[in-house]
Amino acid sequence: MGTFRTFLFAPANHPRRTEKAFTLGADAVILDLEDACAVSEKIPSRAKVVQAMQLPRSCLGYVRVNPMSTVYAFGDLQETIQPGLDGVVLPKVETAAEAQTADWLITQLERERGLTPGCIDLMPIIETALGLANLASILANTARIKRVAFGAGDFTLDLGLRWSRSELELLSYRNQIALLSRAAGKEPPIDTVWVDLKDAEGFEQSTLHIKDLGYQGKMCIHPDQIAVANRCFTPTSEQVARAQRVVDAFAAAEAAGSSSIQLDGQFIDYPIVYAAQRVLAISEKIAKLAV
Repeated sequence: MGTFRTFLFAPANHPRRTEKAFTLGADAVILDLEDACAVSEKIPSRAKVVQAMQLPRSCLGYVRVNPMSTVYAFGDLQETIQPGLDGVVLPKVETAAEAQTADWLITQLERERGLTPGCIDLMPIIETALGLANLASILANTARIKRVAFGAGDFTLDLGLRWSRSELELLSYRNQIALLSRAAGKEPPIDTVWVDLKDAEGFEQSTLHIKDLGYQGKMCIHPDQIAVANRCFTPTSEQVARAQRVVDAFAAAEAAGSSSIQLDGQFIDYPIVYAAQRVLAISEKIAKLAV
């Protein structure tokens, strides 16, 4: 079960913005070598990623490399897999072979550089119809992958969809990603960015919606989005208190030989208890992030 409520993108080629990004309260920061870097900046920015990962920080540090189909991917991995890096975000993954190749390269670089085997996380972004169609095989063959992310910008472009404010056109695809992630025993997925920076209300609605779809967090592209997403994905004190009451009441009933009870007029059985236990576990993990 994950605790990634927010992944904040920052351009890898702007050291000052990168340094500030790590102080803004996101659970993880992604230094971007793909869309945020012009072609002329991609190779020089690799060293800036390595330097940034050596700085003191209170959250995890990831790098988004270029897609495996590009001429930059190998060099991105070779130069940025260094001590201090927590994970790699791999965009536009379409086949299990791409994920396996990235995993193999990371494994060799970990070994070569004396890193703990498996310490570098690998998070693919599903951004095309082919990637979604192959998601089950992508997730089945690479233990390094703990979760995937959904990228709606390229996905809607690939399918010729209009990305509307309501995002109803994304519902079935988001559901598939959540379903296949669960079937593969992975963490809940991370949702796409919200690109209309002037529409804070829309961002919050989108975040609450995907939380109800079984997602654990959202990718962010502006500092103002962090607090909103963190709040949406953090159980409230009332939810935690209610979950604790459910767990305690059911434990007492179970000790007395009963496996179903009523609490405040609600029928409580094992699925309800397991959901309450999940709320408590998420709350506890999030509390540890602030330590």
